[in-house]
Amino acid sequence: MPENSKIVITSNAERLAEKGAELMYNTAVEAIARKDSFAVAVSGGSTPRAMHRLLSQEPYRSDMPWQKTHFFWVDERMVPFDHPDSNYGAAQKDLMSMIPIPADQVYPMPAMMRPEEGADLYQAKLKTFFQGLGSLDPVFDLIILGIGTDGHTASLFPGQPSSQEPDRWVLSVKGGQPDVFRLTLTYAVLNSARHILFLVSGDAKAAVVKTLIEDRHAQLPAAKIQPLNGKITWLLDQKAASLLSEEIVADN
Repeated sequence: MPENSKIVITSNAERLAEKGAELMYNTAVEAIARKDSFAVAVSGGSTPRAMHRLLSQEPYRSDMPWQKTHFFWVDERMVPFDHPDSNYGAAQKDLMSMIPIPADQVYPMPAMMRPEEGADLYQAKLKTFFQGLGSLDPVFDLIILGIGTDGHTASLFPGQPSSQEPDRWVLSVKGGQPDVFRLTLTYAVLNSARHILFLVSGDAKAAVVKTLIEDRHAQLPAAKIQPLNGKITWLLDQKAASLLSEEIVADN
């Protein structure tokens, strides 16, 4: 594993959510102490939802610096926000509607327009936001990612040549389950983050976790997440970590 990577293994999915919420809180406090704001990009799927629900409750509801937090999304399905498959819709239900965060500091991906136009609009939004912080490129303090059993992360699926475009921060793609059009941040944005958190739960992910962590030559999309100046934390429950070698586990 790269020197900038760390593995944290929890006993179960509940403890995974607790550790994820704790890490996000600590990262927010550090970022705000450094530059008076915290920019995070979150993912959809079932695994982060328990963490989001914890963040909506005490003590995080009161202690988290929501007034200086800015929420973006890693990817989104091109469906209405009230659709069961909407990443923003799930986060809105579990978290955004429950916390005292200013509405103009929440930046959902534009799902109800042509995919290419939505990608351009979100890229422009990223540019405006980060230029306001004095950065020419998007540098998130924290990006929270999951992985699929096929090794995809965000909506960057195997066999997508366009995902390597260096000048694109946001792409429109089609794939996954369900097989719909999506918007996704690109490797250029993901690898510029100060901290990447992979949040992975369940024995169905054990084989791909082992490949990504132990095989330096893995060609899966998630293997291309290699922060240029940041770090990676693999937060796993015991089921997701069950196939890792004892040596890897002992070293972390």
